[in-house]
Amino acid sequence: MDPILLLVLFGAGALGFYMAWNIGSNDVANSMATAVGAKAITFKQAAIIAGVLNFVGAVFVGSHVTETIKGNIVNPELIGNTTYLLLGFIASLLAASIFVMLSTWKEMPISTTHSVIGAMVGFGIVASGLTCINWTKLGEVALSWVLSPIAGCILAFIIFRTIVKLIFAKENPVEAARVVGPGIIGITVALIVSSLFLKTPLGDKLGVTGLQQILAISGGCGIIGAVASALALRRIKIRQGDEYDTVERIFRKLQIVTSCYVAFSHGANDVANAIGPVAGVFSIVTSGGTFNPVAEVPISLLALGGIGIAIGCLTWGHKVMKTLGYR
Repeated sequence: MDPILLLVLFGAGALGFYMAWNIGSNDVANSMATAVGAKAITFKQAAIIAGVLNFVGAVFVGSHVTETIKGNIVNPELIGNTTYLLLGFIASLLAASIFVMLSTWKEMPISTTHSVIGAMVGFGIVASGLTCINWTKLGEVALSWVLSPIAGCILAFIIFRTIVKLIFAKENPVEAARVVGPGIIGITVALIVSSLFLKTPLGDKLGVTGLQQILAISGGCGIIGAVASALALRRIKIRQGDEYDTVERIFRKLQIVTSCYVAFSHGANDVANAIGPVAGVFSIVTSGGTFNPVAEVPISLLALGGIGIAIGCLTWGHKVMKTLGYR
C-alpha cells in the first residue's frame, strides 16, 4: 500500500480513537449520573462499571456494518470526488472531537451523535454547497432537540408521581413496595430486554428480529424478574423507623441495573459515531477510491472504539457525571 494512504489510515484511526475517548468522557453521564446522584454507587464505581460495559457492548454487540455518513444528512453523490469525502471524514472527526472535548472540559452534557452530524453538515456545505444537505432529515434531528427533553420530563414526572402515590404515600411503604415493587421491576426488566433487541444490533446477531419474538422473550424475562424480586422483597429485614430508607435501598439497586443497561447499549450504539467515518476512510482506501455509504467494520475497529470509550469513562467521565448527578 502507498505510504501516504497508510498514513491517512493511521491518522483516521487515531482520530477515531480520540473521538471514542470523547464519547466515553461525555456520554458516560447518560448512563451513570442518576445512579451516582441517588448515591447508589460512587463516581469511581460508576466510571469502572460504565467503562467495562461500554467496551463489552461496543466489541461484542456493536454493528459490523455501519453508516459511513451519520444519519444520511449529506448526499455523497453530489460531492462526487472521493478525495473530498476522504478529507471530509477526517475533518468531521476532528471537528466533532474538539467540540465534545471542550464541552466535557466545561462539564457540559451534549449529544455526540449530533456533534458528528453537525460536523458532516459543515463539511458537506464546504464541499458541495447547500444543495447536498438533506434538510428534511436535518429538520427531524433539530426537532428531536426540542421534543426529547419535553417527552423525558413528562414521562419522568408521571412515573415518579405514580411511585410516590403507590408506595411512599402509603402508611406502610415497605409493605406497599412488596406488593407493587415486583410489577415495577418486571416491567423494567421487560423494557430493558426489548430495548436491547430493538435499539442495538443484538437482535440481528441472535436472529431475533420479529416483533412477536421480541415481545415473547422480553415478557418472559419480565415475569422471571417479577417473581424473583417478589421472593427477594419478602426476605428484606426492616428496622423500626427505617421504612423509607429500606424502600430507597430497593430502588437504588434497581437504579444500578438500569444504569448498567444504558451503559451497555450506549457502547453498542454510539461506537458507530467514532468508527463510522473511520470505516468510510478504510473503505475508500482499500477499494481503490470507491465510496460505499455502508461499510464493513472489522472487529479491530470495534475494539479500537470500545477501548477509547472505556478509557474516556475512566479518565474524564466524572466531569459531566458531576453536572447531571448533582447540579
